[in-house]
Amino acid sequence: MKLIFEKGAPGQHLTLMPECDVPEVELSCARKTAPKLPHVSETELTRHYTALAKRVHGVNDGFYPLGSCTMKYNPKINEDMAALPGFTQIHPLQPVETVQGCMEVLSTTEKLLCEITGMDAMTFQPAAGAHGEFTGLLLIKAYHTHRKDTARTKIIVPDSAHGTNPASAVMAGYTVVNIPSSDDGCVDVEALRKAVGPDTAGLMLTNPNTVGIFDKNILEITKIVHEAGGLCYYDGANLNAVMGVVRPGDMGFDVIHLNLHKTFSTPHGGGGPGAGAVGCKALLKEFLPGPVVEQCPECGLYRFAQPEHSIGRVKDFYGNFDVVVRALTYVLTLGKEGIPDAAKNAVLNANYMMKRLSEKYTMAYAGPCMHEFVMTLVDLHDTTGISAMDIAKGLLDHGIHPPTMYFPLIVHEALMIEPTETESQETMDHVCDVFLQLWDLAHTDPQALHDAPTKTPVRRLDEVGAARNPVLRYVAG
Repeated sequence: MKLIFEKGAPGQHLTLMPECDVPEVELSCARKTAPKLPHVSETELTRHYTALAKRVHGVNDGFYPLGSCTMKYNPKINEDMAALPGFTQIHPLQPVETVQGCMEVLSTTEKLLCEITGMDAMTFQPAAGAHGEFTGLLLIKAYHTHRKDTARTKIIVPDSAHGTNPASAVMAGYTVVNIPSSDDGCVDVEALRKAVGPDTAGLMLTNPNTVGIFDKNILEITKIVHEAGGLCYYDGANLNAVMGVVRPGDMGFDVIHLNLHKTFSTPHGGGGPGAGAVGCKALLKEFLPGPVVEQCPECGLYRFAQPEHSIGRVKDFYGNFDVVVRALTYVLTLGKEGIPDAAKNAVLNANYMMKRLSEKYTMAYAGPCMHEFVMTLVDLHDTTGISAMDIAKGLLDHGIHPPTMYFPLIVHEALMIEPTETESQETMDHVCDVFLQLWDLAHTDPQALHDAPTKTPVRRLDEVGAARNPVLRYVAG
């Protein structure tokens, strides 16, 4: 398929913009040569982007079981609300009295998400999950620094954590202490006891964890860290399994980031925008990024305030506001009964698929699982030579997006599957049938899977070469 820059010819054009109705001004900083924009007709332009759209696979196209990513369907009512003129035709520098509705959105969403998570305050400034992690760690650091407890330089991170966890800790200036998982996939409590000490600033943990298991020792884990003087950070990537059922704040966590673009049904993928909202307990509230929204007790109007010991802004203005509108719409639509129902259905769907696939595939950890589960294809690879990558490529020929591959790193030949609550039993049965067919094919015709995919626009790519020698820009001519 040609790039848009390789199409058209001089003289071809289309008219989309109205004629200029204000005086033209010559800019002194204008470029000396005209940009090399494509010359295409409207017909050619629409055909080009329609062809591109046909090559994209999203939740609207089919099953998208990326483990740990929660690729759930985004209800269209969310988009309708986010597109209301009162939300789209505003400016962040407007006087607060002219944007009271938008400030109410921020305030209401904060209250509802704090209720769901068991936190006391929240900021929507962080632009994505990892940005939220970094912000949460800055809150922990500010807390210890304010107390002049500067000897706390280490963050404890389990070996099953998301890769962004240790990266965020290092960016915040901490040394990462890695602790192993037990055979059941949970935190090794005794290893944690040995790891904590006067230099412990905090613990980063996901619960349910990355292998889809709710850690049965969670209250003991957070107690161990607190008794050592550290704080507990909750990575909200897997909150979809427990939202409305159990609250991280009640588990003993002091700070949390939420992926609004995962758990609360705003668009996920394609480069954003995302929203890594950060909630915290009262002891960290004074360190939140400012400004925050508060309501005047006398007049009832909303206004901006600066937390007393704020870490400062982590993003311009107030975050990706329209993402917050979508999240609020989702929470209000589902309500107090619907939020936990969604979580329970996510767990039900994952266990249904885990049970069906365990007929032939080996599960890395015994069930029941929560929102996702991990299969290990070591046995299949040793027997047939078929790898997790081969099964993933085979799924493409059936129009199914592969699950997360080779993650978590503690599981060899891993495939991590998360169906989410928005998939029907009929869809999951079809996907399970395909997985089981591919298992059979691995034993009867392994070369067919080595050759897969054969029905996609491009065949198997040189992924190592692409990663080591990326071509990031088009050079005309």
